[in-house]
Amino acid sequence: MESVTIVLVLLLAVVVSGAISRMVPFSVPAPLVQIGLGAAIGLAADWRVDLEPELFFFLFLPPLLFLDGWRIPKDELFKDISTVVELALGLVVTTVLGMGLFIHWMIPEMPLAVAFALAAVVSPTDPIAVSAIAARVPIPRRMMHILEGESLLNDASGLVCLRFAIAAALTGTFSASSAALNFLWVAFGGLAIGVAVTMAVTWTKYRVSRRFGEEVGSQILVSLLIPFASYLLAEHFHCSGILAAVAAGVTMSFAEISRQALPATRMRRNSVWDTIQFAANGIIFVLLGEQLPGILHGARDTVAQAGHQEIWWLGVYVLAITLGLAALRFIWVWVSLRLTLLRRRRHGETGQSPEWRLVAAMSFAGVRGAITLAGVLTLPLVAADGAPFPARDLAIFLAAGVIVTSLVIASIGLPLLLRGLKMPGNHSVEAEEDAARVAAAEAAICEIERVQHALAEGRSDADVYASAGARIMDLYRDRIEARSQEGEAAEAARREQGIERELRLAGLKAERTAIFRSVRERSLGSATAAKLVRELDLMEARYRS
Repeated sequence: MESVTIVLVLLLAVVVSGAISRMVPFSVPAPLVQIGLGAAIGLAADWRVDLEPELFFFLFLPPLLFLDGWRIPKDELFKDISTVVELALGLVVTTVLGMGLFIHWMIPEMPLAVAFALAAVVSPTDPIAVSAIAARVPIPRRMMHILEGESLLNDASGLVCLRFAIAAALTGTFSASSAALNFLWVAFGGLAIGVAVTMAVTWTKYRVSRRFGEEVGSQILVSLLIPFASYLLAEHFHCSGILAAVAAGVTMSFAEISRQALPATRMRRNSVWDTIQFAANGIIFVLLGEQLPGILHGARDTVAQAGHQEIWWLGVYVLAITLGLAALRFIWVWVSLRLTLLRRRRHGETGQSPEWRLVAAMSFAGVRGAITLAGVLTLPLVAADGAPFPARDLAIFLAAGVIVTSLVIASIGLPLLLRGLKMPGNHSVEAEEDAARVAAAEAAICEIERVQHALAEGRSDADVYASAGARIMDLYRDRIEARSQEGEAAEAARREQGIERELRLAGLKAERTAIFRSVRERSLGSATAAKLVRELDLMEARYRS
């Protein structure tokens, strides 16, 4: 019962944190609130959560990385793939080497391998934390796509580097040649297993559903099992389970295109995954807060061994690491953007030099979050000889401090930098959307005409079918006309659509209010009311998307 109680308390803290972050008059990232609530729970309650590193890693990382790979916009990612790779791979390797040496120089009591492990876990960024910070100041869409792509790849690369650093810390040896060969097997094996598992599962699911029908609950459960299956199979063959989960997520998006699920399955599955993402990210930060008192005590002991009895030295270490990460990221972002402009000029394209606010915003957006925390909490409890893992508490505290400090700095500076900022060379998303809607509407008109003639053939009331088909096709023709205009006519059409949207939302709200009133007056049954409200909710979701 105690374990169940702990889980319920953690979930309650996640719910409360979301409410608090919305209640305060100024922008406070939800992760900061969750850390504070976790610390309050750890200080007030008698129980402590004993985290098993491997179990913690397995429960939280595969589903989160799988979802990132599944939902990231693939086309937008490939358009800036060179910038993303430079940030996600080049910056990670530079951060691990540079910050690892810097941390070991600053804290000699921390072994070099442990310093590299700490540098590896603070290298991944967290776009979810960035979007939470900048909720009141919209992030340019192209910048958000770059941050999402960077986070997806540097999560995997940072955690793979962590794996090698932990192995070096446990064995005390490191061979560059064997590490390189092992890296190829770990990386490509993990990617191949993730792709193979997803393709096999989706193909089997499609064949079964096509022959025997589709059950929504089982389809959702299958999607939940894929990341864990990919992770376990990859780890069984000594490959990267993290890369397998990422590859499984990316493959899932392509598999869904070719083997479509029912609309009800997609909608309910999205809701389930949104809940899992919200709960998993929140629980990770609440657990960090709950562990902080004990971690602080262990970190203070490690610092005392270095001859620093004052606890404020921990703050100095955290600030130094945060500033080092920020400086590395600023330089790398500036160089990466300059290289991108040079490549474009070689291909005959023109482009302006990036303004300092863009470079600064990309640098401030390098917030550390759930992946950093999940990674550092997986440091082993004991070394190979059975002794306590060296400087484990200090490494966890420093990683937690970097997370909190980066969140605070970004929550103050990022909204100021983002206000009015525009990304250079952003393509027209509206034109792409208009073309897709026109093509879809034309296809709908052709299919309606075909079905209408097939239904009305040989019937005496064929005019009824013609009238019904004409009404539906008129809606699609209005959409084509509105989306095919240009210039001032297009602006007028969009303004009219905006007004229509507001009027439709007002009407839906009035419908829903009337239905609830009928239920309270006992003039409408609850089952019928639930059906009608669900239809209204779907229509409202369409107009608010």
